[in-house]
Amino acid sequence: MTATSRLGRQITEVIALLEAAGAPAALIGGLALAPYGVVRATQDVDLLTDVASADALDHELTQRGYRCIHRSADAANYLRGDERLDLLYASRPLARQLLAGAEPYTTPFGVLHVISLEGLIAFKLQGLVNDPRRTQDLEDIRALLRANRATIGREKLREYFRLFDREALLDELFTDVS
Repeated sequence: MTATSRLGRQITEVIALLEAAGAPAALIGGLALAPYGVVRATQDVDLLTDVASADALDHELTQRGYRCIHRSADAANYLRGDERLDLLYASRPLARQLLAGAEPYTTPFGVLHVISLEGLIAFKLQGLVNDPRRTQDLEDIRALLRANRATIGREKLREYFRLFDREALLDELFTDVS
């Protein structure tokens, strides 16, 4: 994917919009896998941002031609032609902590912040728990564990799996990737 691709242009535009609005943001979807050694195709941009920015971002996105297809206190989904943007709002202390701790990565699209490896896996787990049909999230977790088995924060990860009462799944995943 090059910086001139449709997805690249979308990321560049959305990040500039977020920065202009003073809204912190971090990658959390398929694009966030790459800094952790996992590359897969994705068609959308998934970001974690502060809930306090939700109204301002909604206004800015709709001004730029995005149509809001869903919005709740926790998330919003936007569409503009074939460009999809999913925002997850950090309102709970743990999500705010993950957003604040997001690390900058230099990419062809500029500097993008990405949440921690353990936080990314936690969001993938949350997606799977919310909708067990989201098997791609489970495959992403497996791939992330395989690629980072020597450096992953196992205790931090166990805390996240405990939040969803999925410690047995974590043990199974650790066994699979050993």
